[in-house]
Amino acid sequence: MSHVTDCNDDCDHSVKSKEFKLVQINGTWTRQGGDCGHSGRLSSATIFESSTANGLCWTVVSPIVFTYKIVQCENLLDPANDTLLFGHADNWKELKSHGKTIKRFIVIDETVHELYGDRITAYLKARNVTYKMLPLPTTEENKSMQLVMKILEEVHKFGIDRRSEPILAIGGGVCLDIVGLAASLYRRRTPYIRVPTTLLAYVDASVGAKNGVNFANCKNKLGGYIPPAAAFLDRSFLATVPRRHISNGLAEMLKMALMKHRGLFEILETKGTDLLESKFQTQGETETANRAQAASESTRIAIETMLEELAPNLWEDDLDRLVDFGHLISPELEMKVLPALLHGEAVNIDMSLMVYVARERGLLSPAETSRVIRCMQGLELPVWHGDCSLQLVRKALGERLRHSGGLVRMPLPTALGQAEIFNDTSDDTLCLAFQKWCEDLGAEHLPE
Repeated sequence: MSHVTDCNDDCDHSVKSKEFKLVQINGTWTRQGGDCGHSGRLSSATIFESSTANGLCWTVVSPIVFTYKIVQCENLLDPANDTLLFGHADNWKELKSHGKTIKRFIVIDETVHELYGDRITAYLKARNVTYKMLPLPTTEENKSMQLVMKILEEVHKFGIDRRSEPILAIGGGVCLDIVGLAASLYRRRTPYIRVPTTLLAYVDASVGAKNGVNFANCKNKLGGYIPPAAAFLDRSFLATVPRRHISNGLAEMLKMALMKHRGLFEILETKGTDLLESKFQTQGETETANRAQAASESTRIAIETMLEELAPNLWEDDLDRLVDFGHLISPELEMKVLPALLHGEAVNIDMSLMVYVARERGLLSPAETSRVIRCMQGLELPVWHGDCSLQLVRKALGERLRHSGGLVRMPLPTALGQAEIFNDTSDDTLCLAFQKWCEDLGAEHLPE
């Protein structure tokens, strides 16, 4: 960017703005003209100055860079494992050796606390950590600013160094979202660490930058884009996850498979039932090489394809997002029937309908459509819901239109493992797809 010609409509468009670099010398930042030599520390920020009809206009261009880690690990709660305390830091050896008392504030889902609270406490005591553990009911119904404020009050009482003592969030996606928002608010930004304990959080909520809470009966209406310092992924937590919640997480994996990776789709199609049965565990007498490979490969691909889409667009400046597949109708449906559907279940119902839209547009063949639906059913995911009416679909798409720059950006599969964004789906096409969707799948759920 060499110059900025206008700040607003009052600018003098005949005069180019002046560009100033920012240089720090002896602790003081000063502006220097773009052509001057720089002998001090040069900032990546730039200030442009231009004249307007009413005075001067300054435009600040300041790149924001976030660095965060996603670490797959084993035995996270083994006292000999340093990851939980130091795995987020590049200078972990220095932190470990400085002898300073380690403090951690931990927010944990209360169900996870019942299952793992004793092990986490034993870990912290073995490592001589000064800690406060706050169990909370982190459910979709409770995903609110009230819980955020509860966390902030307790963090304030406990007292942490906002630079070197990250808040730990241990739980499912709701827990990670709430803690992420609280941490981003506390002293404007406090580092936090995500430890997902559900499959959905493992492959989805833990790997991106978003956080948020529900507001005005709208899903994630309040939130921000502040990634964690790190996310630590240990599949052993999934051993205690109910079967339905494993299925719930498989929906987000299937999303990435349909959008980006035919190989992942084929794993879920052929090995999905086994992954559901085994809960992605590969230890013990029942371990097989095939199961271990399927568990490892499927989660790796799901995370890698998600990061490919998220990393270039962490702040969603570009609203054409393949990862929005399954998220056009589902927020409206999920909030309408709460708590009847889990997030991944609502997403899958949305994806199921959109597969029919893709078929109606000629993007998928009838055989491919049937194959996708069979895969969904094999993963024990719902493919239709009575409350997902055409009226609700139109309302949800209308909201999308209102908040997405006047376009309904609709990610649709164009083949198994390939997709594009479409913004020209007609109402007639939508209605025909909806009718066929109900005729094919709705009849299975209607009372005899």
